[in-house]
Amino acid sequence: MGSVGRRRVDALKITLTPFELDMACNVGLRRHLSAITANRKPQHGIDPDDCWRAHIEGACGELAVAKFLNRYWDGSVDTFRRQADFPGAEIRTRSKHTYDLIVREDDDPNKTFVLVTGVAPNYWIRGWIRGHDARRDEWRQTYGGRPEAWFVPAKFLKSFKEGA
Repeated sequence: MGSVGRRRVDALKITLTPFELDMACNVGLRRHLSAITANRKPQHGIDPDDCWRAHIEGACGELAVAKFLNRYWDGSVDTFRRQADFPGAEIRTRSKHTYDLIVREDDDPNKTFVLVTGVAPNYWIRGWIRGHDARRDEWRQTYGGRPEAWFVPAKFLKSFKEGA
């Protein structure tokens, strides 16, 4: 697999089928509608106009990881911090291949974080890192007036070939 910019050469491309896309989009829809009906405000400084896309693309990224690992994904709604996006891991889906993995202050440092980039139906699994390893001072940034977070460059992520 080729690299995109300075990104990992060993990123894994996953393409969701129309049925998988339908399932993930429905999960994203249910998450978004739940947030609206519960009057929950967007978190981490996200633009309210981006929430719809973020819920849907996030669910698609989670399903892409499940598909790659050949593991069941329950597509849960309203489980937040009680349950990881995927067993043992939080999936962070970013639309651009040049974007870094975000780990936030309120994230559990004992969890594993996975970077997925792309938009439906094509996703690339870039790699993973443990939360406590992501909290390096040089990766702490703030972008677009949003709260500070750690932005881990993909070149520092472990490949799934290295094991989780």
